[in-house]
Amino acid sequence: MTNNVFPAGARPRPISAQFLILKATALFLLWIMLSASFDWLHLGLGLVLSFTVAWINSGHSPFVPKFRLWGNILLYLPWLFVKIVKSSLHLSKLILHPALPINPRLIHVETKLGHHAAVVLLGNSITLTPGTITAEVDRNTLIVHAMDEVSAEDVTSRRIESKIAEMFKDEEPDL
Repeated sequence: MTNNVFPAGARPRPISAQFLILKATALFLLWIMLSASFDWLHLGLGLVLSFTVAWINSGHSPFVPKFRLWGNILLYLPWLFVKIVKSSLHLSKLILHPALPINPRLIHVETKLGHHAAVVLLGNSITLTPGTITAEVDRNTLIVHAMDEVSAEDVTSRRIESKIAEMFKDEEPDL
């Protein structure tokens, strides 16, 4: 008998009670924020549905919470926010300049990141930064469109990639 849920060679991972409670708590808090109803019927229904959805979803998700990694990502976000603000100001200056001094180009980037999530975070960080957009991702290769040389500098200098590589240095490579 074949198993159609998991690919060949893969097996379901055991459901962690701690992770189940974490997911259910997050879903329950979302339920409370969206429903804004605090009577016992709605709270009870939200609690039951939160645990049910978390339990049904737990065996299928390859995601395992890694609190050190998430802490590093939370520390990365303010740095990324500053880059976004600086790039926004630069792009505004480009757009408002009477000569419109843009020099659009495509950049092929070979990353040394060994983790799928790290490559996704790199692509999303590049796209969130005004003046650049990740046009295509293929394993460790990204194609990035940049508006000008200054916008392309963060990609070509690999500043963003080095920050992300530092966050994922303790993770098992999966690429």
